[in-house]
Amino acid sequence: MNPVSTNAAQYVGVVVLDEQVESRRQQPLERQGSFGLRPPQIPDAGREAAGEPDEMDKLKAKLMSAWNSVKYGWTVKSKTSFNKISPVTVLGNSYLLNSEDEVERFRLAFVSRIWLTYRREFPQLEGSTWTTDCGWGCMLRSGQMLLAQGLLVHLMPRDWAWPDAQQLTDVDFEVFRPRSPVRAGGVPIPSFGSPRGSNSPEKSMSSSQATRCSQRKRPEPPRDPQSEPIHHKLLTWFGDQPPAPFGVHQLVEIGKGSGKKAGDWYGPSIVAHILRKAVAKTSVVQNLAVYVAQDCTVYKEEVARLCGPSASQSPPDPSSQAWKSVIILVPVRLGGEALNPSYIQCVKNILKLDSCIGIIGGKPKHSLYFIGFQDEQLLYLDPHYCQPVVDVTQANFSLESFHCSSPKKMPFNRMDPSCTIGFYAKNKKDFESLCCEVGMALSSSKEKYPIFTFVEGHSQDYGLEGPSSNHSGSAAHILPPGKLSRSNNRRSSDEFVFL
Repeated sequence: MNPVSTNAAQYVGVVVLDEQVESRRQQPLERQGSFGLRPPQIPDAGREAAGEPDEMDKLKAKLMSAWNSVKYGWTVKSKTSFNKISPVTVLGNSYLLNSEDEVERFRLAFVSRIWLTYRREFPQLEGSTWTTDCGWGCMLRSGQMLLAQGLLVHLMPRDWAWPDAQQLTDVDFEVFRPRSPVRAGGVPIPSFGSPRGSNSPEKSMSSSQATRCSQRKRPEPPRDPQSEPIHHKLLTWFGDQPPAPFGVHQLVEIGKGSGKKAGDWYGPSIVAHILRKAVAKTSVVQNLAVYVAQDCTVYKEEVARLCGPSASQSPPDPSSQAWKSVIILVPVRLGGEALNPSYIQCVKNILKLDSCIGIIGGKPKHSLYFIGFQDEQLLYLDPHYCQPVVDVTQANFSLESFHCSSPKKMPFNRMDPSCTIGFYAKNKKDFESLCCEVGMALSSSKEKYPIFTFVEGHSQDYGLEGPSSNHSGSAAHILPPGKLSRSNNRRSSDEFVFL
């Protein structure tokens, strides 16, 4: 059997996986809004009466890891096709892939995103026998990617690109003219970097040609002596070791307060609250807060209270914006059992905004991190590739496995309606602009009610009992004025208001 490289194996097995997910779309969901992919014929390890780990946990972990390795490791990888007529949107930036320069800009924008996936052989999670999150932690990984993007725009220049992106060398997408009968009508993409593996039959150029083209068309992005150490440091915060503030060990520990444990499936709403608590708990990130919207509503005065100076603080310059930067997470539900098509244009408009840091959601039972779209296809990063753990405590650990060279797309109509949308505002002025721009983006919906709203005041002003979800351990589920809930007794953090 021929070995498969790390990059070449990233998204193999997609066809098999999609068929399995598609077959389940006609079946009732076991948990609406929860994500994870349950392999067939695996005993349930979550029913032990005492809640103690046992041999079944170990068996489940091994089978999960093996099953995902088979899915993603030993079948032929498929390319993703992009057309050169319609622009590709990635987190507020647009790329029209009708020239090599634009293809390169898109490539750098995609590869520079932080990619966080299943890992195996990490230190055992406390209170369990799990040494991998394979098979159950995909929503946690998607949430990590959303937070990582927020930290990138918080700490790095807006135009930052990973200078070592060239080391991801596989040809992982192709560009063509729609309805063209031959590939020759598209933009040739010889390589993502050096000629490693460039003698593949899929390549249209020889190794020497690819090398010359890479040198001519793909100059290495400038190295910022300040940005790269931050990039390296940021990845250590997501390491799979217990001390890492945003690693899976810490997120699972925080999730226990919401009734979750290692091996459970997490929904996009509960992950939003876990991320909020993780940022509040650590001191590694300065001048940043996370706000989680309640019941599809962002209360402006609560954001101001969270980000503004306390009453005891007096800024030396009254005109200065003494606000913390803020990541705003909005759990929403875009329909009933399937995505309401009326909201597709809203999702597109949101992904076009500079303030958007992505959407965590996915397909039913299969979490993904959405970062853009082209036409009627969402662009995403997939956490379902199980990689060996990386020891981020080593000074010069490899960054390659934290960046993905395989853009993937899926139709909007396969998007699970449960998701969490993320935004970032650097200061008070940016937050005010965000409120205005998002309001305009949401007004495109044909539905009577928008996906979510910004309102003045506090949640208590609208009949919410108890403190804000950003100051307590659980989320309230009370509708904004004028909306009616289908149930007054919902208790799951992963259930949302039906719009």
